Amino acid sequence: MAEKQSCAFRTSIGGQALIEGILMRGPEQQAIVVRDQEGNLVEKVERLKLIKDRFPILGVPLIRGTVNFLASMVEGVKALMYSADFYPEDEASQPSKFEQWLEKHLSSKKLESVVVALAVVLGVGLSVFLFLVLPTFLTGAVLHFFPGFPLWGRNVMEGLLKIVIFLLYLIFCSKQKDIYRVFQYHGAEHKTIFCYEAGLPLTVENVRKQPRHHPRCGTSFLFVVIFVSILFSGAVFGIWPITNVWLRTLVHLLLLPLVVGVTYEFNRWVGRHVQDNKLAKILTAPGMWMQNFTTNEPEDGMIECAIRALELVLPSKKGKDEW
Repeated sequence: MAEKQSCAFRTSIGGQALIEGILMRGPEQQAIVVRDQEGNLVEKVERLKLIKDRFPILGVPLIRGTVNFLASMVEGVKALMYSADFYPEDEASQPSKFEQWLEKHLSSKKLESVVVALAVVLGVGLSVFLFLVLPTFLTGAVLHFFPGFPLWGRNVMEGLLKIVIFLLYLIFCSKQKDIYRVFQYHGAEHKTIFCYEAGLPLTVENVRKQPRHHPRCGTSFLFVVIFVSILFSGAVFGIWPITNVWLRTLVHLLLLPLVVGVTYEFNRWVGRHVQDNKLAKILTAPGMWMQNFTTNEPEDGMIECAIRALELVLPSKKGKDEW
């Protein structure tokens, strides 16, 4: 019975690993559950306020992908800041002059907004630089030293560089000691969602048996973004040959919202069909494999945290969260 239900039901509930905690987001509300330094679970539940409810056009396919991606980043940064407050830095360390200036001139609420906005801008900016700008400039250097290098070869090299840089970035992150536990919570999040989708009681024993690789994971999403960007840029530059590095970078940036939108719709399709469609399984295989670097097997306490976070966001009406 559990196997049949596992194949029939897919939930829209998703999550994010935090510092010693989990963020779960359901159709009606989101919950943050953090284990504090005393070992207690601290809960924070908020009703969802979706921007598409005020501006329906932002919920249209292809547009909603970019909107939801940015909204998730903002909420994710806020949740990370909340969880970090339970594990403050060494009290002996002094805040920088910039931090002192911000605390002096901004209220706590405005300061939080500034920090969140800055973190989102830096996060998006770093991703754009690593996976779009850097490969473009590196391949531009190849053309500078080898003017006769074919443009199609540059397109292929640029695509391969994007994948290699992304893979190296994941490997580097996975080797960081502080990130290891975050990736354990990431594994707990995936396992708990799988257990819920299988229709099994949410217990530590049942959750631990589940796989830690999930087709709707953010790691898979980012990989597909890179892959779709390779296809789009290859098509555009194949029709409209561009060798100028700056103009080529500009085209990449202009294509990015469309790339994210297409990737979002692809992930929705995969979420519905990955268990019963061979093509979906093949297309998601690379992203699933890359989750080896971003998920680790969790401890029991981490699973307890993920279970509680999921319980807090279950919809009031059964089935409302069906994907």
